[in-house]
Amino acid sequence: MTIKHNQQIQHNHFRKDWQRRVRVHFDQPGRKHRRREARLHKAAAVAPRPVDKLRPVVRCPSIKYNRRVRAGRGFTLTELKEAGIPRKFASTIGISVDPRRANLSMESLSANVARLKAYRERLILFPRRVGQHKKTDSSKEEVEGHKEGKTVRKTVSVLPIENIARANAIGEVSKSEMGEGESAAYRRLRDARSEARLVGVREKRAKAKADEAQASKK
Repeated sequence: MTIKHNQQIQHNHFRKDWQRRVRVHFDQPGRKHRRREARLHKAAAVAPRPVDKLRPVVRCPSIKYNRRVRAGRGFTLTELKEAGIPRKFASTIGISVDPRRANLSMESLSANVARLKAYRERLILFPRRVGQHKKTDSSKEEVEGHKEGKTVRKTVSVLPIENIARANAIGEVSKSEMGEGESAAYRRLRDARSEARLVGVREKRAKAKADEAQASKK
């Protein structure tokens, strides 16, 4: 129903005890403290393991955002194979695996394989049971040295995912940096386009000229 004349409010239902249905967040400072305590408790419980898993570097979707990189769901089976890490073993040492993801470029494949190898070199695996040392476990010297050192809480802090700044991403290419045959690229493109457009006209002109020459000989 439209409002007319003296702009009166139609059907004013203002007695619905709305205060009972309003939710406030006066406990936000307390929640913040509890979240922090929970994070510290979790880090102490899983120590010396980091609280997060290693994730791959992927491009954001869509043309608008694909210049940026972010953390993906998990590494592909191809990346794990190139890095020499078995699929089932990867999930036990803090590496996330996504069997549905596929590599569409060699650039992403090589970057994530290098990321896996860097993680594997830094990783120190403790034996599960005392006296039962496996081939994948770290040596006794590495384990003892790590106990004396600092514990890593987050993998992101050790292997961060960083985006290149816009000032560093775009640069001017000088003529000295160009390879042989790369100069005057725009002029060559225009010439190639012109030749492709005029190929029929030139063939017709050459054929007419040849017919004239042949007729003059007769």
